[in-house]
Amino acid sequence: MTVRSKRYVAWLFNIGVAATAIGCGAPARPGADGPSDRERQLPTGVRLDPVGESSVLGSMPLSIVLAPGGQRAVVLLGGWREQGIQVIETSTGRIAQTLLQPAAFIGVTFSPNGHDLYVSGGDDDIIYRYEWRGDSATLTDSLALGPRPRRGAGARYPAGLAISRDGRMLYVAENLGDSLAVVDIAAKRVVQRVACGRYPYGVAIAPDGTVYVSAWGANTVSAFAPWGDGLLSEGHSFRVARHPSALLLNADGSRLFVASGSTDRVVVVDTKSQAIVTELNDAPPGGPGEGSTPNALALSADGATLYVAEADNNAIAAFSLSGASAGTTRATTIGDRLVGRVPVGWYPTGVVSTGNHLLVINGKGLGTGPNPDGPTPAKPRGPGSRSYTLGQTTGTLSRMSLTEFSTASLERHSAQVAQLNRWDTAPGGLARHAAYPPFEHVIYVIKENRTYDQVFGDITTADGDTTLLFFPRRVSPNHHALAERFGVFDRFFVNAEVSPDGHNWSTAAYVSDYGEKTIPSQYSSRRKPYDYEGTNRGEVPDDDVNEAANGYLWNAAERAGISFRNYGEFVTTDIHR
Repeated sequence: MTVRSKRYVAWLFNIGVAATAIGCGAPARPGADGPSDRERQLPTGVRLDPVGESSVLGSMPLSIVLAPGGQRAVVLLGGWREQGIQVIETSTGRIAQTLLQPAAFIGVTFSPNGHDLYVSGGDDDIIYRYEWRGDSATLTDSLALGPRPRRGAGARYPAGLAISRDGRMLYVAENLGDSLAVVDIAAKRVVQRVACGRYPYGVAIAPDGTVYVSAWGANTVSAFAPWGDGLLSEGHSFRVARHPSALLLNADGSRLFVASGSTDRVVVVDTKSQAIVTELNDAPPGGPGEGSTPNALALSADGATLYVAEADNNAIAAFSLSGASAGTTRATTIGDRLVGRVPVGWYPTGVVSTGNHLLVINGKGLGTGPNPDGPTPAKPRGPGSRSYTLGQTTGTLSRMSLTEFSTASLERHSAQVAQLNRWDTAPGGLARHAAYPPFEHVIYVIKENRTYDQVFGDITTADGDTTLLFFPRRVSPNHHALAERFGVFDRFFVNAEVSPDGHNWSTAAYVSDYGEKTIPSQYSSRRKPYDYEGTNRGEVPDDDVNEAANGYLWNAAERAGISFRNYGEFVTTDIHR
């Protein structure tokens, strides 16, 4: 028997670890294009009330970039239903164009002259090139990173993109290749590859030509100096916080901001010395160093304020920057400090500043709801089904004035974020210590792929929906007996749509940004590896890219000196999937 992590190979046996069935209170059902009501409760138990104007986008938007002139923005879709790009009118949020691709993943950038748009082709191991004219995009051709793979078998999986200042070379983070590819755009071929850590994600290029790449599956950023003719010298890496993703350079390239979702940190790096200037703490008030999930960054025009997309707080945080952190004398006088938060939609994944407004893309938009129309074991889901749980996650765009980040507004909005996330229900924030009964043994049984209502909707003493019932008492007598004897969790909220995020929520109380952004592609056969139960690409890693910062239940038990047995979770006799 093989355990899927080197961190918990040593077992202590006594207490069985294995969950009661999980259910959730049902929010209002979304319509064909997503829910219409503004404030609503999510299956996670928190509520949404986004500030500013909201408009509906496509499936799971992952990136946003301003087009030349600022009248348009391009949003990349990476969802289960559709992948590709949408061109957005920045003044209204209106969708001007939708151009679908077979696959896509986070990378989108314009050429320096503004005439071309480059977009990651994800699982197809290509970069799509669009001509940009008159505020619209037209597909022209593509740049191959290698032999065209069959569907679901991409070996390179382009992620972040950046272009040299002369527009000749395209730098591509190859997320599954653990490398940075240098593509000669005119010749349409890869002319150099350099190693840059596990699961590279973001790419940023400084004014002096230095290229930075974050290693999503490690704790480093790699730096590559220009060597000549667009090629790069042999790089070196420096440590930042664990699992870095989004990168952002200030205007003169003297400061690099690095988001670390799993540790609630934004690391500020002096690019000249490559030393850490400071770490901005983005944790919820009184909470652990995990749970906000900062995953996208933007700077104010004067470089003195950093805007951070907090995916799991459903908010944008504003940090004032000291002179040392901003790399400029125009920094605020109050130093490095989180000055407040503004509520947005569900799981923000991108933020850009345009004039007097911020544009924020929300990966899961305004939520999901019951799906009485299926799928069920007797009614399989159809392609692109909006009733399927991953098919419901339609994204949104939040458009808000920068006046919402004034001192007076931030105080009000921060209180609203705390209320929506229920932080204000515990004195002192999240740090609430309850007195537990004298448990001697805990038996944790995990049973996946069914909602509370599908199994327990017929329990008359609980809050269930009989219209969603699929396994009534006569076919699930043991489930009903356990629930009625030991407790019915009819209002138990979870942060999961399908199996991978469900396993991680059940065993770590947290779903990583890696999981949230790659599961839709993996489940739609647009990404090969199943990296969500302790293995990465079929192997047991030293550092699991999908693992929560504090590990899993068994890690916590081991740290506390509690003995346990695991009868199957993250344990298998065959780790090659």
